Amino acid sequence: MDAFPAFFPLAGKTVVIVGAGEAADAKARLFDGSPAAVMRIDGEAALDPKSYEGAALAFVASDDDAFAEAAVKAARDAHVPVNAVDRPALCDFVTPAVIDRGGVVAAIGTGGASPMLATLLRADIEARVPEGAGRVAALFAGLQGEVRKALPEPHRRRGFLRAQLSGPAAHAAMAGDLAGATALLREALAADEPGAGIVQFIDARGPAERLTLRAARALASADVLVCDEDAHADVLALARRDAERRGPQSVDALAALAGEGLQVARLVTGEAWRTEQAALDEAGVGTEVLAVAR
Repeated sequence: MDAFPAFFPLAGKTVVIVGAGEAADAKARLFDGSPAAVMRIDGEAALDPKSYEGAALAFVASDDDAFAEAAVKAARDAHVPVNAVDRPALCDFVTPAVIDRGGVVAAIGTGGASPMLATLLRADIEARVPEGAGRVAALFAGLQGEVRKALPEPHRRRGFLRAQLSGPAAHAAMAGDLAGATALLREALAADEPGAGIVQFIDARGPAERLTLRAARALASADVLVCDEDAHADVLALARRDAERRGPQSVDALAALAGEGLQVARLVTGEAWRTEQAALDEAGVGTEVLAVAR
């Protein structure tokens, strides 16, 4: 990727917007409903680094090239990241097309190369993100500490949250009943038992579009990837970036990983997986075959 996407927390922060007119107003509207304090400045104040002190972000919107360059320099002198509208060469960051669902925010960027493409993609994705998604995020945020305390092991916590995202608590939050959703989530947390691990065999010869939807979802949620050496890069790219990655393992090692309650994606490119699966089944380890090499 050419640019690293990141989210800046806005609670208690100040955002400085330089300039007047529609371009500056559009940047200000990005922060409607956010907890950030938006400070609008122009003229000589925009050229003084003191105007930016303590700000989290700055946006410069001006038709005057010299003024825009001077304002960008002032922001940088105050050590504030700055975006200059329609001037990519002056930008420390670019503004993506944003989907705002409160606690759920998605951003689509093209590195400033094609804002119109980002906008079109946003419209397509926005239609798939329900309005209640932010309430579900708020539900999980409110109980984050309780969940972390009850389930300190990351893989157990991921498994629990994954299940709850399609459970009664999430449905209640989506409908606007946050009190009921909180009670349901606490009940589920109290009743949670360590789940059995599983080894899922996935065809990794590539390309990625050959995978079934179930295989792609398994990759996205796996705790550990156990990969044949020639696993296709496109297939690996579908996995979580923070998932542990290992080369081929013995059957005993695979059984041990599953015994820890881990979801193991066994990415295979040949036929040896059949022997592995048979041995795991005989040992009582749960397995699943998802679009494997035939």
